[in-house]
Amino acid sequence: MPKDKFFKEIPNVVHPNEKLVSTHCSYCGMQCGMKLRVDTTQNKIIGVEPRYDFPVNLGKMCPKGVTAYQQVNHPDRIERPLIRDDASLKGTPDGFREASWDEALDLIVKRFKELQDKYGKDTLSVYSGVSMTNEKCYLTGKFARVALQTRYIDYNGRFCMSSAAAGFNRSLGIDRGSTVPWTDINQTDCLFIAGSNAAECHPTSMFRIWEVQNRGGYLIVADPRETPLARRADIHLDLRPGTDLALANGMVHLLIKNGHIDEAFIRNHTNGFEDTAELVKEFTPEYVSEITGIDADKIIRAADIYGRAPEAIVMFCRGVEQQSKGTDNVSGYTNMALITGKIGRPKSGVATFTGQGNGQGGREHGQKADQLPGYRKMDNPDHVREVACMWGIPEEEMPQKGVSAYEMFQLMIDKTIRANYLLCSNPTVSAPNQHHVREAFKSLDFMVCCDFYLSESAEYADVVLPVSTWAEDDGTTTNLEGRVIRHRQAQDWYAESKPDWWIQIEIAKRMGRGQYFEHLKNPADIFDELRRMSKGGTADYSGITYEKIDEQNGVFWPCTDENTQGTPHLFLDKKFYTKDQRALICALPYRPPAEEPDAEYPLRLTTGRVVFHYLSGNQTRRIPFLKAMYPDPLLEVHPETAKQYGIEHDEVVLLKTRRGEVRYKVKIIAAIRPDTVFVPYHWGKEESVNLLTNPALDPYSRMPEFKACAAQIIKLEGVLHNG
Repeated sequence: MPKDKFFKEIPNVVHPNEKLVSTHCSYCGMQCGMKLRVDTTQNKIIGVEPRYDFPVNLGKMCPKGVTAYQQVNHPDRIERPLIRDDASLKGTPDGFREASWDEALDLIVKRFKELQDKYGKDTLSVYSGVSMTNEKCYLTGKFARVALQTRYIDYNGRFCMSSAAAGFNRSLGIDRGSTVPWTDINQTDCLFIAGSNAAECHPTSMFRIWEVQNRGGYLIVADPRETPLARRADIHLDLRPGTDLALANGMVHLLIKNGHIDEAFIRNHTNGFEDTAELVKEFTPEYVSEITGIDADKIIRAADIYGRAPEAIVMFCRGVEQQSKGTDNVSGYTNMALITGKIGRPKSGVATFTGQGNGQGGREHGQKADQLPGYRKMDNPDHVREVACMWGIPEEEMPQKGVSAYEMFQLMIDKTIRANYLLCSNPTVSAPNQHHVREAFKSLDFMVCCDFYLSESAEYADVVLPVSTWAEDDGTTTNLEGRVIRHRQAQDWYAESKPDWWIQIEIAKRMGRGQYFEHLKNPADIFDELRRMSKGGTADYSGITYEKIDEQNGVFWPCTDENTQGTPHLFLDKKFYTKDQRALICALPYRPPAEEPDAEYPLRLTTGRVVFHYLSGNQTRRIPFLKAMYPDPLLEVHPETAKQYGIEHDEVVLLKTRRGEVRYKVKIIAAIRPDTVFVPYHWGKEESVNLLTNPALDPYSRMPEFKACAAQIIKLEGVLHNG
């Protein structure tokens, strides 16, 4: 489609003593292209300009992207290492003093060695994140297993992308967030989008989504809330939170019943159809309506539109994945594409909206508890042997598989884990059942936090190390399509901050493991090692170079040779990444959420984002414009529910679940089911909705059930509106 279909390019103006640095946004998985405006006299980022050449966003940016540069020189930046001398003040911002890097690093190594000498190597743990470059994510996995020699490493993508990863691996044999490039979206005939508030969470996708309808195609949205996306949909499937699998099975039932299946594709390229066809027989529109609350006629229409569409893409996001059966939900919706043969060709497939900036690349190269570089598995002896050999360590030194992020908290309370190295994450806001998480951090003998702001989690640390931001370092990320892209340094490291890779290499040297890291002098060196380590793995980056990324505006993995362009479309040869190269159509019995409403807790609580904030809010709550636009968390309540409880707009009420209670101001809004309430999760301390959410885990992905739990509203007599 012509580029000018969507925008008119306006040339960037470069003023004297300024330069523009082409890079990408720091926030969600869109990784929108942008240019940072730099004052060369001060070597300081002062603004942002559109970048029209990047095909994903074509110059468009959301409110977060437009203001992202304001993070870099913010007055809240930590300038020097901080050491806490008074352990009684843990959990507060008090009790820290500034220190030199040598003092801080020497203290970290001293305490790590003392604890390991007394309790064993696995007493240490690493809790990481995926808002970092591929280089940093890869090195963090190596740092944990080679420098610290611990089995306990996991990352915050466990709360974001893990169900998509597990579902795609099971169904397709590969975990790449989209089987098609994002430029295919506007060219398809039907979009089926489940559990995604894309207009707020991935707003620069919307011009492609609206174009499907503008061309005469269809938009089907499954969501408990009438989001801006759902409002424009041809069909809004307003399901109860936690009932996606019933809807997916119902769609498959109707697609089979009405003959919208590709028998040749099923026969030649899949397994499991017969078992699935038998299982979904009971999922009639009427039965699915009983479970989900969706009108049966809407389910019938949705299946007919998707089934008849020549090309279609099934898309989903955290609403589907953050459940105790999130993996099954992903496989269930993927079944729709597999039985109709609408996968393995342009303009048709499956895709997930990646939440974090490097949510794709950050889960491929060794940060997960059970995973090694290139998507190799720790329970595969050949993979372990191969990676140990490439790292140059004896095979017997490779730590065993660890546990998932949430499960590490219990090990901290049990004193199996006594120290934690936390980077690029804020779990005292983002993890469920916050009382448990805070108890875990208080139980630690020693904690290190790497951040550029003093986050809620950093307040539990004994040492806080100031790190550089996204705009102060070079490297790559992998966006939601699977496109590997370049981030470029726009200014020097702020004050005395250092990049995470520098810090980890320094600690490795002091731990006596420097020989495994000393050849890594910069991000380019680390990326070259990542490429070699990934060769032959499922996530093969070996054919990707910085130069090729620049030439092609990003390279899609797998890319196994420097002479090939990469793989924008997966499965064009109809060969899936399973042992027999056939996809699995999964027979998935429905089970309800781990916690259903009852007389005491009659409502369903679900959570999500708003357009002005990102993840735990540690970054966006500090940006004046973003904070002004959405300063405090609000409890969304349907007018009928508000009337039932006798509450009014802006009234402060108590929202309670079996794990805790929080006071919220009410936002009465008709764009939500009467049996459901919603709170955004970008706030910490006593405003955190994750004080209430359910930590029940998906058996495959170990994803907690953020999106569905039983709740009640308690009216607070005597509390003033706006109080």
